[in-house]
Amino acid sequence: MQKPLAGKTAIVTGGARGIGRAIAHRLHDDGAEVAIWDIGIHAHSAEGLDFTPRHLNVVDVADLPSVEAAYIETKSVMRSIDILINNAGINGPVEPVQDYPIDAWHKVLAVDLTGVFYCTRTVLKDFIDRGSGRIVNISSMAGKEGMPGIAAYAAAKAGVIGFTKSVARELASTGVLVNAVAPVIAETDLFNEMTPEHISSAMARIPMGRPVTVEEVAALVGWIAGPDCTFSTGFTFDISGGRATY
Repeated sequence: MQKPLAGKTAIVTGGARGIGRAIAHRLHDDGAEVAIWDIGIHAHSAEGLDFTPRHLNVVDVADLPSVEAAYIETKSVMRSIDILINNAGINGPVEPVQDYPIDAWHKVLAVDLTGVFYCTRTVLKDFIDRGSGRIVNISSMAGKEGMPGIAAYAAAKAGVIGFTKSVARELASTGVLVNAVAPVIAETDLFNEMTPEHISSAMARIPMGRPVTVEEVAALVGWIAGPDCTFSTGFTFDISGGRATY
């Protein structure tokens, strides 16, 4: 039986670890050729990954020239690109707003929101000209509900939701679908950057009583990026263990 993404190509930002790595693995298992863009992986090494990506590139998504150069290089290896997964992100510190470091605020928004804009903007002309494409942006339940101590992260992820809706409406008649995913807390490397109090607060909000797994997020992303998702665009899919309020 043919795999659902056979013949497709995908870029996964932040694909070297955590949720991004699981997404890259899922898209590969579903038949896609996968390029990983990540600031933390050597461009010529797949060490630590569970499969061999078609292409690896060190990319700073918060820097437009870095994104544009990576896209040119990736296309030279993989012909055209069919799928973009905007996953790269950082948590930032857990601090109340009155104490939140100014430089951290700017960095979180640059990576978590502006990076989504840069990557999306860079691929759009090709997607529109071809009349097809899938863009999936990784947001967060914090972007829907807000969460104390991580105002920058929540603001950026709320921005991703608004950006997703806006771009999707612009592109609704082009064949390019743009959606987002809003997970609750997941046990990744970033989990270790959070305070115990923050983790306890996040866990207490999940009716199913456990964090989401990276494989569960990847499975949802795989469906949204795949051929069975044909009439949903501009939507943010919750994966929240019952936490979702809207």
